[in-house]
Amino acid sequence: MPLFGNSFSPKKTPPRKWASLSNLHLLDRSTREVELGLEYGTPTMNLAGQSLKFENGHWVSESGSFTGDRRELQRLRKRNQQLEEENNLLRLKVDILLDMLSETTAESHLMEKELEELKQHSRRKK
Repeated sequence: MPLFGNSFSPKKTPPRKWASLSNLHLLDRSTREVELGLEYGTPTMNLAGQSLKFENGHWVSESGSFTGDRRELQRLRKRNQQLEEENNLLRLKVDILLDMLSETTAESHLMEKELEELKQHSRRKK
């Protein structure tokens, strides 16, 4: 005869509830974002001691001013402007050269066609 009885019969567990026990789903969106940490804020980074944040598609200095050498910044802007003007001039030259090439090619094809017609005409006379 066993000490505690012959069989072990545990109590049946009740079925789980399908709904979450959390009440966060009952909260509105803004409260849920705060509770769950879904508000990330603006991305920021630190480059060479300069703190930058991303706003409206551009990286902006958090202090609102450039801490580097103003003359260097002005020189870079001037150089950038010169390069943009040079780039526009070179694009214009390439467009003109392509137009000239297409015109010359068309004239060449016309001359070749005319030469072939003259050759055929001279063969017919002989």
